[in-house]
Amino acid sequence: MANQLDNLVEMTRTLGDPQNDYVVIGEGNTSMRLDAESFAVKASGQQMHNIDAGGFVSVYLEPILGLLDHPPSSMSEQKAITRSARLDQSSGRNPSIEVSFHAMLLHECGVKYIGHTHPTAINQVLCTEHADAFARQRRFPDEVVLCGPQSLLAPYGDPGLPLALIMRHHLRQFLDRYGEAPKLILLQNHGMIALGDTPGEILNITAMAVKAAKIFSGALQLGKATHLPHEEVQHLYKRPDEIYRRQLFVEDRKTH
Repeated sequence: MANQLDNLVEMTRTLGDPQNDYVVIGEGNTSMRLDAESFAVKASGQQMHNIDAGGFVSVYLEPILGLLDHPPSSMSEQKAITRSARLDQSSGRNPSIEVSFHAMLLHECGVKYIGHTHPTAINQVLCTEHADAFARQRRFPDEVVLCGPQSLLAPYGDPGLPLALIMRHHLRQFLDRYGEAPKLILLQNHGMIALGDTPGEILNITAMAVKAAKIFSGALQLGKATHLPHEEVQHLYKRPDEIYRRQLFVEDRKTH
């Protein structure tokens, strides 16, 4: 199991590197699909910058998804179900409080990796009235290429199962409208979630989203922030050479 988690560990440490300013102390969490039935998620209370394989908990997917379909009547019942979903019942670690949204996103979006962080630059935008514009609009080509033509913005929710339920509602609306999963989910007054199939994709989306937030904040300070027309965004996203370049970026940043 430890070898299987190597890429997840390295990705998590990179996201947690203090120089990146994506998280501090115990903020953030990551996950990886292990097989059709299970996934690994950061354990509660672990810090991302120095985590090792022992800092993750492997859980069965179905019991966690069941929490969303049939929310328990009490927190104690929810915790009991979550603990019983662990592959290793002898483990002394509990999954992150956000285990339910990790399970939901892995299942609904069909991705293999998830990186949830709280970058200062991102939250400077998400804690303002400009969050919706930041999510819906794109301002430069590489933001389109790596973060997709539009992000999903979910309203604030109490961390844990309540947030997962809110997120699932808005995600399903997004899927119905656009026919594909977002690459970037923004959580009002909370943080961001990158969705991808490789560690490199998670790292690229996160880095580009943070750059986009810095540009957006700077543009607002100078005046009214402009954005690319919808037609140009769609053109950039679907250009064959940009699709090829996006794939090269993902492969180049794979962890080993």
